[in-house]
Amino acid sequence: MGTCFSCEGENPPKHFVLNNQPGNGSLISSTKANSTLPEKPSTLELHGFKSGGITASTPKNVGDLRRNPGYSNVDVFTYEEMRLATKHFRPDKVLGEGGFGIVYKGVIDESVRPGYKMTNVAIKVLDPEGFQGDKEWLAEVSYLGQLSHPNLVKLIGYCCEDEHRLLVYEYMASGSLEKHLFRRVCATLTWSRRMKIALDAARGLAFLHLAERPIIYRDFKTSNVLLDVDFNAKLSDFGLAKDGPIGDQTHVSTRVMGTYGYAAPEYVMTGHLTARSDVYGFGVVLLEMLIGRRAMDKSRPSREHNLVEWARPLLIHNKKLLRILDPRVEGQYSTRTALKVAHLAYQCLSQNPKGRPVMSQVVEILETLQTQEESQEDALLRSGGGGSITLYEAPKATSERRPVRTESDREAARVPAMSIPANGRSKSEPPKEWDLYRDSPDLGQDEAREFERKI
Repeated sequence: MGTCFSCEGENPPKHFVLNNQPGNGSLISSTKANSTLPEKPSTLELHGFKSGGITASTPKNVGDLRRNPGYSNVDVFTYEEMRLATKHFRPDKVLGEGGFGIVYKGVIDESVRPGYKMTNVAIKVLDPEGFQGDKEWLAEVSYLGQLSHPNLVKLIGYCCEDEHRLLVYEYMASGSLEKHLFRRVCATLTWSRRMKIALDAARGLAFLHLAERPIIYRDFKTSNVLLDVDFNAKLSDFGLAKDGPIGDQTHVSTRVMGTYGYAAPEYVMTGHLTARSDVYGFGVVLLEMLIGRRAMDKSRPSREHNLVEWARPLLIHNKKLLRILDPRVEGQYSTRTALKVAHLAYQCLSQNPKGRPVMSQVVEILETLQTQEESQEDALLRSGGGGSITLYEAPKATSERRPVRTESDREAARVPAMSIPANGRSKSEPPKEWDLYRDSPDLGQDEAREFERKI
């Protein structure tokens, strides 16, 4: 899993499986606890994000899939066609390797299948000795064979012949978020591009969570966020995806699987899986984009090995935050926007799942911030008299690396982030429980008011 479809030589973080441990609860139980499920927000339905969900015809095993061979939008390929598409799996066609197996770049055209329009693809070949097996392979086919969304990687087809298991995806020309984010020089990932990627990924997760039966992605991380030629972000690798709770269920209980540094603490401790487990993973990736560091990095001082443990307490202190923001995007953001994104990450990373927003609310917040940034850029373009200008001029080196605030920034800082009517909250604003700009479940009242004053 987590293999990049267009970059070479990557070694994604390893997955883990935790067995039962004293005090951790049942981690491998397949039973589902019942309680009251909070009402799902319908915010994204207005944006066309409502998903039809997975149908009852989902194959339960490979034999079932062979008897009911596919979905209307997925092609079934022979193993010989896969050999032809990859030039007999030539080593120079290898894009990467993960827990699933090796990923090759391929081309499907007339020479592979007569009448087929030439299509660049990424072909994952299941390693029979690898971490994953038929179950994970089938999960990919089942979910991506039925789901379609601009922020999910498209499954073009699969091969299930004899012992061979292959998956054929659209080719993502810019590779993974991981590939770009953790380069020493990160010229391709500007601040605005990072925020666009965060919004794209949030929309993909929200789409899954709003399905008729919610789908929990369970392995959200930088290596599973792939980028096309225009840096539009799409979620890939659904091998660990799981149907979420329905009806009066609050969670599903399952064996704990995932990637160190990204898994929600309550899921690791109890095996209880909810959509808010994905929200925590999103918070980790958002933090990585803010700070420019990996979720787990043993090359750093011991207290900084775990990015969340080290950085999360600093996200609500503006001076400390500005010191740890990724210096490669210095000068490209307004302080006000950076503080709001940091506080969103802070809330997504709450130890208490109920203290986290749901993904539809995350989408709404990121959309609002993007609109504000675009408005500021338009204002600067109008006042600049044409020509090429930079949205935020890079500041001179200081001990805090504080970005220069333009007059437009200062004006925006005087305008509330949302229009607040007489009842104290706009229709589009999340309920007070989720107000990410005000009192936080993890903050004391005095500290929360101080944070609000700073931004």
